Amino acid sequence: MSTLPAVPAAAVPTTSSQDIDLIIHSAHWDPFGVLGPHEITVKGAKALIIRAFLPEAGKAWVVDLTKGEPGVRVPMEMLHPDGMFVATFPGRSREMPYRLAVENHDGHAWDFVDPYRFGPVLTDFDLHLLAEGTHYNNYEKLGAHLITHEGFKGVHFAVWAPNALRVSVSGNFNHWDGRRHPLRNCGTGGLWEIFIPDLSQGEVYKFEIKSRHSNYLVAKADPYGFAAEARPRTASIVWDITHFEWHDQTWMAERAKKQSLDAPISIYECHLGSWKRKPEDANRFLNYRELADDLVAYLDELHFTHIELMPISEHPFDGSWGYQPVGYFAPTSRFGTPDDFAYFIDKLHQHGYGVILDWVPAHFPRDVHGLGFFDGTHLYEHEDPRMGEHRDWGTKIFNYGRAEVRNFLFGNALFWLERYHIDGLRVDAVASMLYLDYSREAGEWLPNEFGGNENLAAIDFLKKLNELCHQYHPGILTAAEESTSWSGVSRPTYLGGLGFSLKWNMGWMNDTLVYMSKDPVYRKYEHGALTFSLIYAFTENFLLPLSHDEVVHGKGSLLDKMPGDLWQKFANLRLLYGYMWGHPGKKLLFMGDEIAQWREWKHDHSLDWHLLEWESHRGIQKLVSDLNSLYQSEPALYQVDFEWTGFEWLELHDWENSVLAFLRRGRVPDDEVIVVCNFTPVVRHGYRIGVPSGGFYREILNTDSDAYGGSNVGNHGGSWARHEPHAGRPFHLELTIPPLGVLFLKKST
Repeated sequence: MSTLPAVPAAAVPTTSSQDIDLIIHSAHWDPFGVLGPHEITVKGAKALIIRAFLPEAGKAWVVDLTKGEPGVRVPMEMLHPDGMFVATFPGRSREMPYRLAVENHDGHAWDFVDPYRFGPVLTDFDLHLLAEGTHYNNYEKLGAHLITHEGFKGVHFAVWAPNALRVSVSGNFNHWDGRRHPLRNCGTGGLWEIFIPDLSQGEVYKFEIKSRHSNYLVAKADPYGFAAEARPRTASIVWDITHFEWHDQTWMAERAKKQSLDAPISIYECHLGSWKRKPEDANRFLNYRELADDLVAYLDELHFTHIELMPISEHPFDGSWGYQPVGYFAPTSRFGTPDDFAYFIDKLHQHGYGVILDWVPAHFPRDVHGLGFFDGTHLYEHEDPRMGEHRDWGTKIFNYGRAEVRNFLFGNALFWLERYHIDGLRVDAVASMLYLDYSREAGEWLPNEFGGNENLAAIDFLKKLNELCHQYHPGILTAAEESTSWSGVSRPTYLGGLGFSLKWNMGWMNDTLVYMSKDPVYRKYEHGALTFSLIYAFTENFLLPLSHDEVVHGKGSLLDKMPGDLWQKFANLRLLYGYMWGHPGKKLLFMGDEIAQWREWKHDHSLDWHLLEWESHRGIQKLVSDLNSLYQSEPALYQVDFEWTGFEWLELHDWENSVLAFLRRGRVPDDEVIVVCNFTPVVRHGYRIGVPSGGFYREILNTDSDAYGGSNVGNHGGSWARHEPHAGRPFHLELTIPPLGVLFLKKST
């Protein structure tokens, strides 16, 4: 490689001392206006000046590649001892190919391609859509992306920070020196970008932001980062999520049918960090691939249709259970890489199981590397704490009225559906989003423009969210965890609803668990707690949840909530599950409830799988499996969940004996299943239930079967209907109803 002398500095227009000072102090608003190649005029002739800030260099050269490799080395003049260098090339233009060569003070030398020689990656159209908040594939433009740009492979970094004075990307590749790679300011929209050649997957990075306000300086994880370091480290990781080869085409083609509102949907809610661990290997987590294999085998045994994952977006604190996410676009590294997570989804889909993601748009934590006070201002959150803080959780509230913030969340929801083939989103804490006075006293909240307590911006956000999700991914599900009487949560937006597919029936859950916790001798006084749910059961598309929230914080496990001696506790739990699977509404059961855990759920412990050594616990597990199988095999139990035509009371008023009986109907005439529940430990002999037609009613499931640990009281396989009127119906059954038991009966054809 030959070396040419530098153009004398006296012949070159000077670089202003102000520009030099701003660059070396990492405070330049427009670093691309100074660094890299720039066409100038020297004594009336065209020339090219190349500037570089190289704080590690004692010497530097421009390697002119106009005539190809190995190139001609042209020494750069040091304009400032802190590392500002310049070289000039008469008669040359910006198209001159080159790279930089440096030698540090220890004599170590290396070459690299100058990132400031490259033009923008973001187009004017990208900038326009991002600024107005309608770039729904924003995750394809912002964040870190492995691309080929102007003939070079590398990583494009982009971030939104409108109140920044300067944004840099730092990482191992530049010794975490925030001065080294300041980004291009893209104009008034507040976007910054840079393309750095020769970086590859696995690079660790953060954005260093210097604000225009109060000299605020902070290193932030990438809001759009696709991967993140394992806690307690907090940096983002460059990752290509486009190369995974999916094999779930059959599931995706059939998904809309399997997830329609008239399909059986039975969900196993799971916390991946505590479902199962490896005690023989320092009690470590299972990774995504191990979890996929084990969960598929388990779901095959239990016959759920779906799994719902508690939040898997990257989060710093295990004890938040994922509900305080920082890496909204990154599957948590606790269990492996993004590719491993894709394998997990793909494996479940190949075996016919849907995957619902618990999604958290209601709030975010205060962690310094996260979204809070992002660019020295309240960028993602409201500035006023009466709007911007959840005091119960110590978290920040998104500003749903800001276009770019809405777009961030819209893009995130669509990202999981698109890139990871997620089948549905369970939206956490919807009630806290809907009400401005949620968990606030008078004077601690601001009314809306009409003086009410409705959060109008959040309502509009939720409506648009559901419209976008269903528009771009028909057949997916969205479910709202909404605990109030807000009207129309699961009604279409064009009818004034919020547009969710399903709403968690928190009222049913609370009333039922309070009722079941009562000693059976007192249950007759609480009979209305059971029947009340059917007054409003068809006002929404309800999902019946027995979720993680019911087995934490001193509430006790479901088994522990049940009254009575040991036998009665297990019988009551079987009764609860039988009643739940018979009741209108889709189903959700939290992990561990299917094996009748004694203790509360602990996020840092595995489930107590050793309990299956006991027949009573195996019986509960088998019952859940058989209930799921029955549920999916009988359309009457799922086809008409959300209309009165699918339900009829057969016995509503027998509070004295604490008996309920009802009929479930499918869409086909005479497709009916009768459900009879006895909420006392007393066997009911010769109990009459009016039925609409004669024939033999087969006992298709009895929760008191000895196969489940019960006393095996029943009707010897079924009962003939007698042609004698009862309770306004022309026929009746005389049944033996088992203690604390549920019967499912179907007329034989």
